[in-house]
Amino acid sequence: MDLIEKIEPIILIFAIIIGLISSNIQILSNNTGNLINLFLCIMLYGLFLEVPLKNLKKSFTNIKFTSTTLIINFIWTPLFGYFLGNLFLNGNIDIFIGFFMLILTPCTDWYLVFTKMAKGDLNLSLSLLPINLILQIILLPVYLIIFFSSNNSMSYIDLGYSILIVIVIPFILAQLTKVILNDDITEKASDFFSNYQIVFLALAVFAIFNSTGELLFKNLNSVLTIFIPLIIFFITNTIIDLLLCEKINFTYEEYASLTMTTLARNSPLALAIAINSFPGRELIAIALVIGPLIELPVLYIVSRFVLYIKKSGLFFTCKINL
Repeated sequence: MDLIEKIEPIILIFAIIIGLISSNIQILSNNTGNLINLFLCIMLYGLFLEVPLKNLKKSFTNIKFTSTTLIINFIWTPLFGYFLGNLFLNGNIDIFIGFFMLILTPCTDWYLVFTKMAKGDLNLSLSLLPINLILQIILLPVYLIIFFSSNNSMSYIDLGYSILIVIVIPFILAQLTKVILNDDITEKASDFFSNYQIVFLALAVFAIFNSTGELLFKNLNSVLTIFIPLIIFFITNTIIDLLLCEKINFTYEEYASLTMTTLARNSPLALAIAINSFPGRELIAIALVIGPLIELPVLYIVSRFVLYIKKSGLFFTCKINL
């Protein structure tokens, strides 16, 4: 695990702190809001550039694993997430929407880091990346419309505009890059964005908190309530993953991969869509940024727990080469 990956949470915390400290500098806070989309679009362009869409068919070589993952990620998780949001966050619709968007979008980057730490099947996890990416692009707007359009909390026009600006355009540019440039240059560009993705995310996070610092301090108690349902989500899904994998005879490597793939959240897609789909409702974006501050430490703890399961021999006894 590279040093930069280990300190990602620290980088994001510093970006938040610096953004909040400098939020009283008027000339800065008045302009940083305009830079959020720029940093997010650059980051998403890099993400689309490194996603191997040509390997999409590999997702279906292990049908049992892929179908189990997709059911958890895109059927169980949104229903469970909406239930938790209704239970704990119904008093603040913006925090509720931010939490729901966070829960609904499977991670497209650091879940691989934790899969490696837990000694899961990295190639199997990587094969899910394209299909997870495509399905969250398609289903996130659908679920937002199903669950939140009835209370006038979102605009179809804003949602369509958001998808065009932060998803369609970066995606098309990334595919054109792959077609126009040779493989060596494309690979170098992909490596660059992969290595510096955290920089663009940190800049976007800085801009969000710099432009909304006053709003955050006024609603700090509301924002922090997101931690309660998030912790419940992680604990519940960790237990479900373990029991389900034992029940359907997954190998340990498949179990570790499933756990990290179904726990890791916070795709940058959700943040980009939130910024554009809900103008003037910064608490949604803030909720999405606050989430990873607890998510990343939890994923590290779960990766240790998964390894403990392997070493203890309590489960998967016949399938593990200790």
